[in-house]
Amino acid sequence: MAVGVDVSRQNGVGRRAWLQGGLALGAAALAGWPGREVLAAHGMAWGGEPRYPESFAHFDYVRPDAPRGGLVRLAGMGTFDSLNPFTLRGIAADGTGTLMFESLAVASWDEPFSVYGLLAEDMILAEDRLSVMFKLRAEARFNDGSPVLAEDVRHSFQTLVGPKGHPLFRQYFGDVERLEVMDDRQLRFFFKRTNPELHLILAKDLPVFSRRWGQGKAFDAMPHERPITSGPYVVDSMDLGKRIAFKRVEGYWADALPVRRGTFNFERVVFKYFRDEVARLEAFKAGEFDWLFENSARNWTRGHVGPRYRSGEIVKRNFPHSNVSGMQGYALNTRRPLFKDVRVREALALAFDFDWLNRHYFQGQYTRTRSYFANSAMAASGKPDAEEMRFLKSLSSPLDPAVFGELPELPDNPDADALRRNLKRAQQLLNEAGWQVDTDGVLKNAQGQAFRFEVLGDAPAFERLATPWIHNLARLGIRVRQRMVDPALYQKRVSTFDYDVVTTVYPMSSTPGNELLQMLGSAAANDARSGNYAGVADPVVDEIIERILQVRSRDELQLATRALDRVLRHGWYMVPQFHSSSYRVAFDWRLRHPGVLPLFYDPQSWLLETWWRDDEARPVPVTEQAAAAQVGRSWAGVRKTVADDRTVMGPETAGLAIVQTRQSVVAVEQAVIGHRAGRFLTC
Repeated sequence: MAVGVDVSRQNGVGRRAWLQGGLALGAAALAGWPGREVLAAHGMAWGGEPRYPESFAHFDYVRPDAPRGGLVRLAGMGTFDSLNPFTLRGIAADGTGTLMFESLAVASWDEPFSVYGLLAEDMILAEDRLSVMFKLRAEARFNDGSPVLAEDVRHSFQTLVGPKGHPLFRQYFGDVERLEVMDDRQLRFFFKRTNPELHLILAKDLPVFSRRWGQGKAFDAMPHERPITSGPYVVDSMDLGKRIAFKRVEGYWADALPVRRGTFNFERVVFKYFRDEVARLEAFKAGEFDWLFENSARNWTRGHVGPRYRSGEIVKRNFPHSNVSGMQGYALNTRRPLFKDVRVREALALAFDFDWLNRHYFQGQYTRTRSYFANSAMAASGKPDAEEMRFLKSLSSPLDPAVFGELPELPDNPDADALRRNLKRAQQLLNEAGWQVDTDGVLKNAQGQAFRFEVLGDAPAFERLATPWIHNLARLGIRVRQRMVDPALYQKRVSTFDYDVVTTVYPMSSTPGNELLQMLGSAAANDARSGNYAGVADPVVDEIIERILQVRSRDELQLATRALDRVLRHGWYMVPQFHSSSYRVAFDWRLRHPGVLPLFYDPQSWLLETWWRDDEARPVPVTEQAAAAQVGRSWAGVRKTVADDRTVMGPETAGLAIVQTRQSVVAVEQAVIGHRAGRFLTC
């Protein structure tokens, strides 16, 4: 989510263009434009001005002169049957979105929410914030050589929000009233109401593709048509469901732009698909692909070992990030009658023993997640303060009186006695909700129905994770079955809410907004493939989200999100699990990354957009690289790591990391928006 600066009032350096006559956007485009002075901006930011000036040469977290060329081989999980990532049909191949499709602007990874022009060279937000105009770059080209025109943007928008597009786009762009094409390179979006982030969402989250893609076929009926896009890569070859290869576009039109300098450096990118994580890990260790983000603590400590690790042919690193952790846990599908009672949901959460898992499974690598906005100032704590109390009392929807008191705290279980106390409390809650343990040891309701449910998953690691929880639930008389299915069936069932309980994550950005509608809004509760996994349908939540969509400052945002966090935590929609403050990545010694870490990023996008390959590099044995095993966990550690890590980053870039990585260590916010179930899961 973002609240953009009103560019019509910016001062200082910028594209100060008095838009008259033949200058800049032209008088015809400005007919009826509010205000006398209009400023065409190279970038827009949430709640202030963009960090990078108009004259910036490149983002700080890239190496602008990174060498181009070479191959990077990556792993996909499960299968794929489509090259179209924007419909309900099929499973899109990895890489299609990041490598092929572009938007009007791109977000920077070292600001909470700022965007800079990519397809658009100028962006103008009206003074009344009810419309935004974009001027396209004359040099922008699709991969078939045709220019990117305003009609293509209109076609993309109308297709995505139409009946054949993914419903998330209709939710995300729901406040757009209409789109007008002014001429070949200028277009204007009009809004139904003021929405402080909508102009930024349109800029960065509207994928643009050619009107010629599919040659008039139904949008959801062309899964194998090669997309006609403007991005740096095209599909080179594919073996459906098993392998897909991309090659870099020769003479890519945006290479010289500041937002693209030093990015997308690999000549070819190949994804090979694996059915399970065991096969994937063994293939990686055998050298079948080059880079792996490891989401399993157990695999990281016990699986990523062997001769190639000791010799330095495979490098292991923990890369810190500044992302809001979001909420990973077991989503209790409240569409099911079994989970309608909040007391039942709380009882299930009391049976989850994080402390035991962290000691015995994770070697202490994780932190308990207690908030939907953990690791940020947006997380609620204790009792509401006076300001938060006023906010809660101003809501028109009735609130549970408990919300005005202390937050429900997740119990700690340092020993077996503590767990017994928590299970006793869980039993009391279940009894209050009408469930009693029968003579056969099974928990039943007044009608004699047993308390049974299924935990759906698609990976053995999550099966192991659930086993201790299921054991504790059995002590309460609850019978739980785990069902592991293949990734394709898993995605189908999750997308149609065909499950009792599923492990998932609600990812939160540093500036949450429109995405909350599809994750937590009532309208999304029964909308296929929304992110509302728990089926949250609460008028209070809806009202707070609407307030969030109208905030204009960081203080207002934090106040509203703390209220939302408080209501959600009292609702016990999730059995919270855990999170990590770093990404575990193992990679081939020939891969290189810039010395400056971004603040808000996901690991695979960071690889694809900023890393490069050095085939002349030599592997460094683990005994020589031990001092550089982690990129700064503290300020003192950052200085040592950057000094010692030159063999990995290269001497020309290692020194750049000091200032920016310090920001990465102390920052506590995230800009990860959008996911499919399981994408950022850790175990």
